[in-house]
Amino acid sequence: MYDNYDDVTYAKRERARPVSRSLFVFLTLFTLWWMLLLFFNRFPGIDLSVAQYAFTATPCHGVSPAGKICGAFELARNPLFKIARGITLALPYIAIAVLITTLVSSWRRYGIGWRSVGTDRSIAALLSLAVGCGLIVNTLLKGHSGRPRPRSTDLFGGGLDFVQAGSFAGKCLGNCSFISGEASSGGWLLCLVLLLPPRLRLRLGIPLALISVLMPIMRVLTGAHYLSDAVLGWLLSLVIFAGAIALLDFMQSRSPARA
Repeated sequence: MYDNYDDVTYAKRERARPVSRSLFVFLTLFTLWWMLLLFFNRFPGIDLSVAQYAFTATPCHGVSPAGKICGAFELARNPLFKIARGITLALPYIAIAVLITTLVSSWRRYGIGWRSVGTDRSIAALLSLAVGCGLIVNTLLKGHSGRPRPRSTDLFGGGLDFVQAGSFAGKCLGNCSFISGEASSGGWLLCLVLLLPPRLRLRLGIPLALISVLMPIMRVLTGAHYLSDAVLGWLLSLVIFAGAIALLDFMQSRSPARA
């Protein structure tokens, strides 16, 4: 699933740089993530405007409290969206199986010399999925951020107050809106393009990129997440993946066997 690299040349080149390319990419993406969080926090109207666009208001039936907003995110009921979501949810599991199979095959074929820059990229992908999508997004942030999903707020037919991105003052008790787990899975799928052989990057890379972008868009249009949740979730996977690569590159460049 990955290219063949000249590990010795790569390690020497990375060690010769004051700041490695992979570390520079990580720091750039890391800074961009925090800048976007600050931007969405300071301008919450962007989240509300996008959610309002996807929301269809309807008259309230029966006895409703004054000021009650009724309606729904109609695309959440669209059968095509449901089918597309089922397919996209399965893709990360397929990718995990391919990555593990690739690593095991490399180990069985080369033995003690199985590690390469290519295999390290696959290891970085698995690490970033576990740390980013698994630990940071779905366990820490979604479990404790407190931000209600759009469809759960009183502005869009729910009962909870809206809070802006980055605020932990919301009353969601679990599986909250900040940030999107499926968007982070979509961002992770985009990272896999770097692992594809050059001959497959055009044929498989473009569909992967489209699916990667489609996943957060669907979550926003169905009222499951605000735009900021989707953008920050998607980008976080790129940040963690770049960080994993930078760490492995640093360890590789300091390895005596590859010096």
